[in-house]
Amino acid sequence: MILPIFNIEKFRAGQLAGKEELLFNELHGERHIEEPHKHDFFSIVLFEKGEGKHTIDSIEYEIENSQVHLLFPGQLHKWDIKSGTIGYQLMAERTFFEQFAPYFRFSITEYQNHPVFRLADATFNSLLYEFKAVKEELQKTDAQNHIIYLRAAIIASIVSSEAEQLLSTLKAYESNPRLAKFNTLVDQFFKEQKQVTFYANELHVSANYLNTLCRKHLKTSATQLIQQRISTESKRLLSNTNLSIKEIAFELGFADHAYFSNFFKSQTGMTPSAFREKR
Repeated sequence: MILPIFNIEKFRAGQLAGKEELLFNELHGERHIEEPHKHDFFSIVLFEKGEGKHTIDSIEYEIENSQVHLLFPGQLHKWDIKSGTIGYQLMAERTFFEQFAPYFRFSITEYQNHPVFRLADATFNSLLYEFKAVKEELQKTDAQNHIIYLRAAIIASIVSSEAEQLLSTLKAYESNPRLAKFNTLVDQFFKEQKQVTFYANELHVSANYLNTLCRKHLKTSATQLIQQRISTESKRLLSNTNLSIKEIAFELGFADHAYFSNFFKSQTGMTPSAFREKR
């Protein structure tokens, strides 16, 4: 199954305000996306009131009041939003997103792994103010790009501050460049390279040192982090493609179907077939 990839133009007809590189929409009431798809742009949703489920990369998140949801280019998503929901959505075309992306202070992979944040009241109010300020600027006939950019950078900074408070593991990546680089390398090579020694060599350290570093700062081993990344991708492929289990095993770099099945069961407690049937 080839998953659809939507660009920002698909959503322009429903925009409340927008320019070529940025759209603002509001979500009111029920919204349903039954088939998962990808975007080629960045999206951030601020839920004022919310109920339902948002599935991002095969992981299901409860939609609740005072939440922010992040969706980066290339991530799979679908949602089932219940009546009574009120939300605000900014969609940024990739080149515009790249201008303020550095204000997301941690690795983008970390935000992809933790895309939903419950916000304190003060933080929610600060984000809502910035969202509405972006909307008001976009609605002007002489909307200023530099003002919109600064507002977007503030939004990214506020989200980063919340991430720092809620996810202690993210601090380790900021304070330790080797861990951040390791995280990036895993995301790049996990299909081909499953041994800690490869990543340790790339980082110019020993495998034992890399494992010690991960246990000290992330409370898990380097091996487990690699396996978690493989497991996440396995779930994504099982849930959202028609590839056979044998084809998925090959896609993920396993020598044979049985090896992959044993690995998946050790990670999830069920076979790939059982997981697919459950989904």
